[in-house]
Amino acid sequence: MFMRKRSLMISSVLGCLALTLGGCHKKEVRAPAVDTTPPPAPAAPAPPPKPEVTLSVSPATIDKGQSATLAWSTTNATDVAVTPNIGKVDPSGTAMVSPSDSTTYILTATGPGGTASQSARLTVSPPPPPPVTPGAESEVQEQQMFDSEVRDAYFDFNKSDIRQDAQQTLNADATFFKAHPSIHFTVEGHCDERGSEEYNLGLGERRAEAAKEFLVNLGVSPDRIFTISYGKERPQCTDHTEECWQKNRRAHLKMGQESK
Repeated sequence: MFMRKRSLMISSVLGCLALTLGGCHKKEVRAPAVDTTPPPAPAAPAPPPKPEVTLSVSPATIDKGQSATLAWSTTNATDVAVTPNIGKVDPSGTAMVSPSDSTTYILTATGPGGTASQSARLTVSPPPPPPVTPGAESEVQEQQMFDSEVRDAYFDFNKSDIRQDAQQTLNADATFFKAHPSIHFTVEGHCDERGSEEYNLGLGERRAEAAKEFLVNLGVSPDRIFTISYGKERPQCTDHTEECWQKNRRAHLKMGQESK
């Protein structure tokens, strides 16, 4: 019995010794894991803002000689200019303009963020015509009819008599003058270059008077007709040919009173 107890005791001691020796064994220590992911790159700085511009012109249409106002504003700009004819300006402002012709103005703004531009069109109209009074309008119409229907009478060399073709021309002229009794006119006597100045002044006067007398005989009032001689002073043609001289031998009819 005693031996059995001793055997159990020895087994217990051996069991405790085994447990003690097992508990003294050191545990393996592992190193912490290292993070090898690279850090994120720093964010790029934001680009500078681009300039913003506005340009206007008021009024947009003017008559020649009038003025208009240019107005502009900009942001984010360090250099601002308006063309044409204005140049560098403040970032915001106004200017009076009075161009003689229609003009497109351009605003250009430059800054760290780039360049921006805008245009504005100013239309220049020609000045309105002066008001035409009823009498002036009638005179203009009469002048247009005179220039369209009245013809010159031509003469032979060194002659002042009314030849056949000149009679037909003056007959048509007389019809016009009788249909427009308010028109007064001048008969100019002209000559070609041959002969002296004094002689041609006399010949031109005879030609003007002959044309006047012919018209008066056809019923045109003499009070409406003035005469003047230019001799060879005002040639219609300057070539030294018979064809040219014939053009200069004439009675030229002109609306209104001519003064030399």
